[in-house]
Amino acid sequence: MSKAPITICVTGAAGQIGYALLPHLCSGKTFGPDQPIKLHLLDLPIDGVQTALNGVKLELEDATYPLLKGCVCTGDEKVAFAGADAVIMLGAFPRKDGMERKDLLEKNCGIFKVQGDLLNSVASKNVKVLVVGNPANTNCLIASECAPNIPKKNFSALTRLDHNRCIAQVAIKCGVPIEQVSGSIIWGNHSSTQYPDINHCKVNGTAAKDLIKDDAWVNDVMIPCVQKRGAAIIAARKLSSALSAAQAISDHMNNWFLGTPAGTFVSMAVDSTGNKYGVADGLMYSFPVTCKGGEWTIVDGLSIDDYSKGKMKATETELSEEKTMAMEILKA
Repeated sequence: MSKAPITICVTGAAGQIGYALLPHLCSGKTFGPDQPIKLHLLDLPIDGVQTALNGVKLELEDATYPLLKGCVCTGDEKVAFAGADAVIMLGAFPRKDGMERKDLLEKNCGIFKVQGDLLNSVASKNVKVLVVGNPANTNCLIASECAPNIPKKNFSALTRLDHNRCIAQVAIKCGVPIEQVSGSIIWGNHSSTQYPDINHCKVNGTAAKDLIKDDAWVNDVMIPCVQKRGAAIIAARKLSSALSAAQAISDHMNNWFLGTPAGTFVSMAVDSTGNKYGVADGLMYSFPVTCKGGEWTIVDGLSIDDYSKGKMKATETELSEEKTMAMEILKA
């Protein structure tokens, strides 16, 4: 018997990440080759934006994806979120020159408060929400705070792109195919304070650091490379990451819905409450996780050296500061 379609909402869908992401969703790469979907595509209620969004719908029709069973384009969040089983939040207010972090949070608090309220009232109570628009971790926290009917565990922010970047750097350094590398970790915030950690990374079953044997490369080359990769891509393309972001979103949702392969873990920013690594409760903090049956579980028991503890604390501090600012804005 064929499966019933699931409804996938994408916000900011007329943008370049949305354009790169939709083939993953419609081809079965994300949710499985036998899972039909219906798309709810949301973007700003502005004529030019809606015209572009409907142009994307025309292309989806022309692409004749067998798994795509319907597509709604709208500028109304209530319509977009209605009955959604998954919401991928690409849309956010972009940081502009001269903006302080508080200014950016103020703009995004307004957006994600409204969207959290609407998710709370019209989305499926089992909806899975992935926030991509930056500052992703704290935008995710705001949405979850404003949607008390939806469990905190159903919200996550994207750090899979950073995770994949870390895997790629190790593969390049060791001269091996990507599929031979596993176990990289992104701790903390999707920002320049994130901590890309390869202490538990393996290359064909061998500890990556035992093969690399170069702590200076790890600390002074690889970590800054991953932390600043987004900026490097903007400098080169004059546009932010889209192709790689779409791949990471697809990877994240695939693992969340269908599970992580046995013996592997991935990085997701999730509710930190109750973690065993000493990170403060109540943050959307990136941890190593496994997924099974649509649920994520933080991987416990990994050894953490003093260098790593310092890096993990620094990104926790930034997230705590963002949370404090966001909560003050929401109360105002």
